[in-house]
Amino acid sequence: MAKPAALILAAGKGTRMRSPRPKVLQELLAEPMLAYVLAALRPLFSEADDAGGIWAVVGHGAAEVESAFPDLATITQAQQLGTGHALATALPTLQEHGATHVLVVNGDVPLLTADIVARFLAAAGGAPIAFASLSLDDAGAYGRVVRRGGNVAAIVEARDFDPALHGEDTGEVNAGLYFLDVEAVARLLPRINNDNKSGEYYITDLVALGIEEGLTVRGVNCGADESLLGVNSPAELARMEELLRARIVARLLEGGVTLHAPGLVRVGPFAEVAPGAELTGPCEIYGRSRVEAGARIESHCVVRGSTVKSGAQIRSFSHLEHAEAGEGSIVGPFARLRPGALLEPDSHVGNFVELKNARLGRGAKANHLSYLGDAEIGAAANIGAGTITCNYDGVHKHRTVIGAHAFIGSNTALVAPVEVGAGALVGAGSVITRDVPAGEMGIARGRQKNLPRRS
Repeated sequence: MAKPAALILAAGKGTRMRSPRPKVLQELLAEPMLAYVLAALRPLFSEADDAGGIWAVVGHGAAEVESAFPDLATITQAQQLGTGHALATALPTLQEHGATHVLVVNGDVPLLTADIVARFLAAAGGAPIAFASLSLDDAGAYGRVVRRGGNVAAIVEARDFDPALHGEDTGEVNAGLYFLDVEAVARLLPRINNDNKSGEYYITDLVALGIEEGLTVRGVNCGADESLLGVNSPAELARMEELLRARIVARLLEGGVTLHAPGLVRVGPFAEVAPGAELTGPCEIYGRSRVEAGARIESHCVVRGSTVKSGAQIRSFSHLEHAEAGEGSIVGPFARLRPGALLEPDSHVGNFVELKNARLGRGAKANHLSYLGDAEIGAAANIGAGTITCNYDGVHKHRTVIGAHAFIGSNTALVAPVEVGAGALVGAGSVITRDVPAGEMGIARGRQKNLPRRS
């Protein structure tokens, strides 16, 4: 029984990116390129195990890649000597895990989808060597596919291509997607050399070697599908990001999401926006965010890894990061919800209010100029302008608890750990260092003294 594996080539430096970050960690819509490739492969391949699974060859910046994807099985290419060398480095691991075939894909193809991969595998038809190609008006730096009499003869890297030797440049290029028989590859890889202008070992040399050995080599032409194009420069990264953004926006519009200024809306590939939600650009929604039907997000908002429940309103210039805005809640304008912030239904957070690891109870309000960190705030409590929970003593974080229907006067400092009971009132300008029992009033400020004014 065939046991296919998937191998992602993720060891390259990406010199043309001019960035210290590994190439596969360059981001589109706040997600690294490698995340897109994995998303395309996971529906079709199991995780790395005895049945093959998904592997990545890492090299330049290997520690960063492994840190970003701790669950990804990796194989280290200590020296980056080319794609053929990367495959040779991975081959023993693939054989050890029983893989009979391997899909090889570059890690810099962010528009790749599971559907594209599935169609390619079907078209490969069991050939010992199969690869995907594209027909481009501008072939640029892509490796050229050489055909003779319509049959594939070789793939030649752009800098080594010579019309006098290889014939007319037809614009058909290598897409960097291969399906290979592991047994055949094991025979051919030792014959690859680095006698080329780059001094590298190319996986593409398997094509000519396979033909020389009499193997079936199948070139699957995928037309001009930009989804198979790799990213090699900042300009290409920007172009691919815009293509991806436009596709996601089109899908949202077709699915019943209302978008105002859709050309300025940026939604990441893993975010969920339900039909009936309303977004106004410019706005950005990233990570595993979820926006439910009936929610509204106004312009100039950034939402990362957060949930916006039905009927919630995120007003302009607000930022949410790993937070939740409950049903009917109002956030902003100019509000910031940091990780762990939770707004229960119908609660309000207004302008220049910041919450971190804090729960705002049902119907509670903090409408102006406050910091609420490491806090539990009860239902219908009112937090006055300028309130601060002093949660950090320089070593440890401490929690503040404010009971239901409590009233915190303006310009109050609550020095944690401290508790204000249900229905209690704290006078404006107080520095509260001790608990205020339920139903009582706490006031801690200097007594006012009026003196004659000196002329």
